[in-house]
Amino acid sequence: MPIYEYKCLECEEEFEVIQKMSDDPLKECASCGGELKKLITNTSFVLKGEGWYVTDYPSSDRKKALDAKKPGAAVKDKKKGKDTKSKKNPLKLDK
Repeated sequence: MPIYEYKCLECEEEFEVIQKMSDDPLKECASCGGELKKLITNTSFVLKGEGWYVTDYPSSDRKKALDAKKPGAAVKDKKKGKDTKSKKNPLKLDK
């Protein structure tokens, strides 16, 4: 559940409340009975690094498409539709 911050407009007390997103906002200060204002504050977490973009965890179809675009991947001849990359195993030495 999210933590919301409130400030009383009369006594200027600030406090945090854990509420459901579906709960109505608080309207009355518990200390003095004054009107409350909900504050907008920064979140306590930051999304950094990998794993937050569509390209970080692609589906199998997307992986195939991304691999085909990498340098060294098989290049199709547009006119003939033939694979122009050598089919020989690069680790074997030809005699």
